[in-house]
Order: sequence, then structure tokens, then C-alpha cells
Amino acid sequence: MTTPSTSQSRPARIEAKPLRHPGRWALAVLLGVLVVWFIIGAAKNEAYGWDTYAQYLFDTRIAVAALHTIAITVLAMLIGVVGGVLLAVMRMSPNPVFRTVSWVFLWIFRGTPVYVQLMFWGLIGAIYDSINLGFTQISLDPFTSSAFALAVVGLGLNEAAYMAEIVRSGVSAVPEGQIEASKSLGMSWSQTMTRTVLPQAMRIIIPPTGNEFISLLKTSSLVVAVPYSLELYGRSMDIAAALFQPVPLLLVAATWYLVITSLLMVAQHYLERYFDRGATRQLTARQLASLADAEGTIPNNVEIIEAPERNQR
Repeated sequence: MTTPSTSQSRPARIEAKPLRHPGRWALAVLLGVLVVWFIIGAAKNEAYGWDTYAQYLFDTRIAVAALHTIAITVLAMLIGVVGGVLLAVMRMSPNPVFRTVSWVFLWIFRGTPVYVQLMFWGLIGAIYDSINLGFTQISLDPFTSSAFALAVVGLGLNEAAYMAEIVRSGVSAVPEGQIEASKSLGMSWSQTMTRTVLPQAMRIIIPPTGNEFISLLKTSSLVVAVPYSLELYGRSMDIAAALFQPVPLLLVAATWYLVITSLLMVAQHYLERYFDRGATRQLTARQLASLADAEGTIPNNVEIIEAPERNQR
């Protein structure tokens, strides 16, 4: 039983008040004013050619070129993922020949600009017209005469060099004990990879892979070096050259790139959430509030549990 003196000696409850940040509000207002000023100035600037922009934004040729861009990106990414997995396995192989071949591949394709590589792929027909196997000769004309195929292969092999390091880092991040535990349970190598290693590695592989896919979509504008001009940027510049108005057509291409990349970002977000299902953290409401204050945002994959009751004396 508490006495009146005991209850009066207890300190009053502290009411925490958030810190005020007037500098942030001042900066936000300044940025808002600058944005409004830029929008008003751009709307009145005839150099942007807003009439031409509105006319060609949904032009059929631009829409078809956007589909070509997506096709190049998807096919090149498939080559990059498959090639990246093979190169990652070779990098982690105990065979020194495999390790050397993969290292040389990564050294060349990561050490040279992708634009230079695409220029070489565009000139590959002048360098190699056929492959002589001794008993027969294989013509490369069906491949070298297709600018689309050269663009896909050029971007795909360059992407494979980067995907190899992403896959290798994801697999290497899985603790060795997980693999040993799977083997002790009698799992085969394929079962260990599909049920133990890859589900954990995908949480590390998916985010940078999504970023690489979005980056590859924008890099596809460089296939004009092959040359292939039926994708979004090349087609926009062809129309701009005929109209002598490059600015509005550049804005058209930029708008389509923004829309496509925004959709890809949304898809990447939900894909990351799917593979993050097994990484749920259990926090109390107070712990979650403290963590949100420290990080400035509410973390994902958090399960709120009740705080343990304290023993009352």
C-alpha cells in the first residue's frame, strides 16, 4: 500500500516534445518557390515547343519505338542474368581456368565503356564475315546484318559482367552454416541451392538487379552506336531532325522513359517485399517508435508485439 508521502515524491511524467526545425521549413519554401518559378518560366518559353510536344507525345511511331526499347531491355537482361550466373559460378569455382576466364571477361566488359563496345559490335561484320571450323565455314551474315540482334547481344554481354558480381555477392552472403546444415539433413546440392541458398540470396540479389534493369532501359538509348535507331531515343531524334526541333522531341522521349521506369520501380518494390517475407523483426510499439525516430521512417518487415509485463513489487 502506498503512503501519501510516497506518491508525492514520485517525479511527474515527462512529456517529450519534438524538436522544431525552422531551417527545414525555410528550405522547403525556398525550393517550392524555385520549382514554381521554373515551371512558370518553362511554360512561357517557346523554345520548349509545347505544341510539338503535345502533338508527338502519343504518336504511333513513338509508341512503337517504346516497345522496341522494352524488347531490347528484356532480351538483353535475360542474356545478362544467364551469363551473370554462369560467370559467378566460374568465379567461385575451384578450377583456375574457369576463374581466369571469368576474371578476364569481367575485366574487359567492366573496364571499357558500353558505347565503345556497341561501336565494335556494329563493326563486327567488317571484322568477321564467317567462322572457319576447318571442315566447314559458318557465315555470320544473318547475325551481323541484324542491328537489333547486335544491340541485344552487345548490351546483354555488358550486363552479364555486372550481374556476375551481384549474383556472386548474394550467394557469398549466405552463411556457410546454412549450407552445412542442409547437407546434414540429407539435401542434395540442387535442393540446398533452391531451398536454402537462393531464397536467402534473392533478398540481396533482387534490389541491385532491379536497379540494373532500370539502368539498362536507359542505357538502351546508346544502341544508336550499332547503329539501331528504331528504339525510343533514336526514333525521337529522327523525327526531331525532320522537324528541326530537338527540344520537344527530347522531352517526349524523356516522358516515356520516366513513365516506363516508374512502372518498373513499382514492380521492383513489390518484388522486394515478396522476398523480404522471411526477414520479419519483432519489436514492441515503443521500440518501433524509437527506431522510426532514429531512422526518420518506419522500417519494413516489422511485427509489433506486446511489451513484457514488469514485475511489480
